[in-house]
Amino acid sequence: MEILTTIGDGFKDAFLMAWEVWWALVLGFAISGVVQAWVPRQRIERALSGDGVGPLARATGLGAASSSCSYAAIAISKSLFQKGASASSALAFQFASTNLVWELGLVLWVLIGWQFTLAEYLGGLVMIALMAVLLRLFVSPRLERQARQHAQAADTGHQHHMAGEQMTWRERLTSVSAWSDVAHNFRGDWQMLYKEITIGFLLAGFVAQLPNGFFNGLFLTGSPTLIQTGWGALIGPVIAVLSFVCSVGNVPLAAVLWSGGISFAGVMAFIFADLLVLPIIAIYRKYYGAEFTARIVALMFVTMVGAALVIDGSFSALGLIPHGPRPSRGDIFGTIAVNYKLLLNVLGVIVFAALFWLTARRRVTDPVCTMKVDRAKALRSDYMGGAYFFCSSGCVAAFEDEPQRYASHSSPEQEASSQLTRG
Repeated sequence: MEILTTIGDGFKDAFLMAWEVWWALVLGFAISGVVQAWVPRQRIERALSGDGVGPLARATGLGAASSSCSYAAIAISKSLFQKGASASSALAFQFASTNLVWELGLVLWVLIGWQFTLAEYLGGLVMIALMAVLLRLFVSPRLERQARQHAQAADTGHQHHMAGEQMTWRERLTSVSAWSDVAHNFRGDWQMLYKEITIGFLLAGFVAQLPNGFFNGLFLTGSPTLIQTGWGALIGPVIAVLSFVCSVGNVPLAAVLWSGGISFAGVMAFIFADLLVLPIIAIYRKYYGAEFTARIVALMFVTMVGAALVIDGSFSALGLIPHGPRPSRGDIFGTIAVNYKLLLNVLGVIVFAALFWLTARRRVTDPVCTMKVDRAKALRSDYMGGAYFFCSSGCVAAFEDEPQRYASHSSPEQEASSQLTRG
């Protein structure tokens, strides 16, 4: 019975933590969807080409305005690197898109306080600066050229057609087509991240059931502050790698670690390390090759630990690190009550449902890559009396080379249905 009670408590706490931050997640992803849909991709690629402080600063700003999904960040970063962005600009985009984004700051603020949100944003900038300064100690120009060639040989992915990129802001606000772009990005981010977010909440819920003695031993509670700080900064990324959770999904576990006694530097290093989980390292190897991957992973680890220590020292000197009793498990997981949070979460459900409904109303499936695309803007090919829709010219070419192969696994869209949302 005790085991069943513990399991039940784990699920209950996971749900309560999700309740605490639901509205912030929806708001953050909605803002991210707007930026992704309405900022022209070609302009981004031109802005980040070449070396120097300018492209590095632009990569940081554009990363901060993009999706928080770690997997999306590394895919976009690879695309930018293929098209001429320097390694430092590509990495800066990754760091910014996973540390300086809206939804991450909102969730941190809601769960453990504004100090952590401020530390996350400032720490992201410190990481980018350290990375730019230290890059050549880890990656030579020769290795960077080899990695670019390797990336150019890798799959370049799919390009979507965004109607909102050619509109004014006033036109976008009243255009169903432009909001459909936002909805598709919103849905795409949730589909890429829902597993990480769910696992993050479940891990937080069940880790919270561990006894306090476990945390005291792991985080060297009772040791001198300097030792706790340094050890936390080192152990934080290791826990992140072992948790397999990235992006916003690691924030719930960070809250539990803070409650358990890890140092401020440890919390920040843990959050910074979402780009080092093992599945992502495997993707680096596929994109850039083994040698470049090993070196940028080492560079990332050094910059993440270094940034965590710099932020900890700075915040300590300014008196910004929260002191006194750590939040209890009850404080972190909260309760469900009739209050402002209930209203915000209801609004979050409405926004979530409306954007998903918009994608369901207009979406079709690319028969080649199985991606969901907006029927009104997708590329089209007719075969055997049916219309098929595609995300890119590459998928159209693949379909037209072997139409029987792909048509046999999908149903053509009827002409009448395709007229419903055209224009």
